[in-house]
Amino acid sequence: MTLKELARQLGLSPTTVSRALNGFPEVSEATRIKVREAAQASGYHPNLQARRLATGRAMAIGHILPMAPSHDLVNPIFADFIAGAGEIYALRGYDLIMTLVKEGDEDAAYRAMAAKRNVDGVILHGARDLDLRPDLCRELGLPFVIHGRVETPASGDLWIDTSHESAFEQLVLLLIDQGHRDIALINGPEGLRASAHRRAGFERAFLARGLEVPRLYMVSGEVSDETGRDAAAEMLSWRSRPSAFVTASLMGAMGVRRAVEDAGLALGRDISLVTWDDGLSFVTNRGLNPIYTAMKSPVREAGQRAAQMLIDRIETPDIAQTPLLLEPALLMGQSLGPLKM
Repeated sequence: MTLKELARQLGLSPTTVSRALNGFPEVSEATRIKVREAAQASGYHPNLQARRLATGRAMAIGHILPMAPSHDLVNPIFADFIAGAGEIYALRGYDLIMTLVKEGDEDAAYRAMAAKRNVDGVILHGARDLDLRPDLCRELGLPFVIHGRVETPASGDLWIDTSHESAFEQLVLLLIDQGHRDIALINGPEGLRASAHRRAGFERAFLARGLEVPRLYMVSGEVSDETGRDAAAEMLSWRSRPSAFVTASLMGAMGVRRAVEDAGLALGRDISLVTWDDGLSFVTNRGLNPIYTAMKSPVREAGQRAAQMLIDRIETPDIAQTPLLLEPALLMGQSLGPLKM
């Protein structure tokens, strides 16, 4: 399929089709959508070199990953997010450029991307406390979308996140309504905004019921099976052990489950467990009778939507866009049960 053939099929001029695919503002949004859908259906792929020459853009999106073992990006959710974003990049004719840097070298990496002009924009992963990356990108003139929410976003900043705070409040309320009071939170790394939102939701549930927050049972660490297992094993050895756990990821929940079973206890009977579930493609909590009661987050969709938002901002800077907060869905599983007296 050539550009001329696609234009003939749509009843449009080759110039209009080219401009629609390249995001020129004089083409209406309806026409752009029509052309993109037809190009996808017909398997048409634009000549990237020609697009670069025609638009002056690099036709690439940047992702910078710090190489730190405690960083949230070691979480497998990153792969699913990138898979979703990659689908949109392929559809819209963009390459993905991923740069791995030592912790502390991120600023230099963003400056290098801007100087080389080898990307048209970047996605900022893992929003943090006191996150200065948005300010840096504005200084460098790099369009960006934040995956997560910084503490005080500037007017006009675009971000996409899932509602961790309301999700954790709902999960803890489920436990409280089953009679649980000694509830442990195994959270993600400190310094990440998602961890702060989870903790806020956890605390808000207790305050909503007029109960004291069990801070003794609140811990943070890497989002991993090992962290979940070690934290749960230690707390289950205490004389005053928790009767229920809330974890920041399905990986952590799997670790808690191992600790519960190692202690000779039964999940859902002796110890309850609810979790955040990032809906990983290779670790699932589905089926007719799921193991874990979980709030499921659409990671792949988040990647798709973030990529779409960023490319739209690159190609049509004046288009009206707003940040997006996705709501997770509650999935009831076998891991939740009433307090055993």
